[in-house]
Amino acid sequence: MQLSGVSFRYSRRGPWVLRNVDLDLHAGSVVEVTGRNGAGKSTLLRLLAGIVRPSRGSVAGRPPVVGYAPEVFPVDQPFTVAAYLAHMARARRVSPAAGTALAERLGAARLLGLPLGDLSKGSAQKVGLIQALLAPPGLLILDEPFAGLDEQTRAELPEIIEEVASGGGAVVVSDHQNQLRGFPGARRWLVADAAVAALDGERPPRAGAEAGRAAYPVIGRNGDRAPKPDAEDDGERERHAVIEVIVDADEADEVEQKLRADGYLTRRTA
Repeated sequence: MQLSGVSFRYSRRGPWVLRNVDLDLHAGSVVEVTGRNGAGKSTLLRLLAGIVRPSRGSVAGRPPVVGYAPEVFPVDQPFTVAAYLAHMARARRVSPAAGTALAERLGAARLLGLPLGDLSKGSAQKVGLIQALLAPPGLLILDEPFAGLDEQTRAELPEIIEEVASGGGAVVVSDHQNQLRGFPGARRWLVADAAVAALDGERPPRAGAEAGRAAYPVIGRNGDRAPKPDAEDDGERERHAVIEVIVDADEADEVEQKLRADGYLTRRTA
C-alpha cells in the first residue's frame, strides 16, 4: 500500500492537517503511529482505512478487507451487541459465529445481550475491536485500542496483532500508552507539523517555530520522551503549573495513563 503526495484538510479553506505525505506500508508490517494530541494521527488512520479521501495525492494498493476500530466506538445505535455483530458479520460475509468466538476470546461474551447504549467505554472498545476482526483483515487500523481495556484484553491484543501480521495483514496502531514499545519488528511513524516521518530507529527532527525548542515532547530511540533542554539551553528557567482535573472514578486510570504517556507528571488524590 502506498501514499503518494497525500494532503488533507477538512474544509476548502481550512488548515492543512497533513501535507505531501509519502509512505509505503508493506504486507505483514506493524506500525505504531505517534505524535502529540491534535497532530493528525487519527486523520492519517482514516486516510489509510479509506474513511476519508485525500484532498490531494493518492492512496494505492489498499487491501480489499480493512478492519478499522475507532478511538470512540459509536454506541448510539439501536442494537444489542449480539445483533450488531451479527449485522456486521453479514456485511462482511462471514458466519455470525466469528463474532461469538471473538467475544469469548476478549472476555466479552457477557456483553452480547446488552444494548450498545448501555456499554461502558472499555466494553464499547471491545465491541469495536471485535467488529474490526470479524473477517481476516488485509489491513487492520486501531486508533488508541488499549484505552479503557481490562488487563486480560490488553494482554491479548498484541497476540492478535501478531496473528494478523503473520497472516500477511498490515497493522497500523495509534497508541498513547506505548503498549507496543517492545513489539518485535514494529516500525514507528511520527506525525508532526502536517508531515509524517518514518523513524525506523532514527531520532525525529525537532518541531516548532522557535529555533532550538520543541513544540512537542521529543521521542527518543527507545520510544521514551527525551528530557527537556536545561535552562541554559533555552535561555530561561523551566516553570511549572498545577492543573486540577476532576474525572469519574471509572475513568481515572485511563486519563492518568494518557497524561503520563504525553509526558506529564500526575498525582492522584483519591
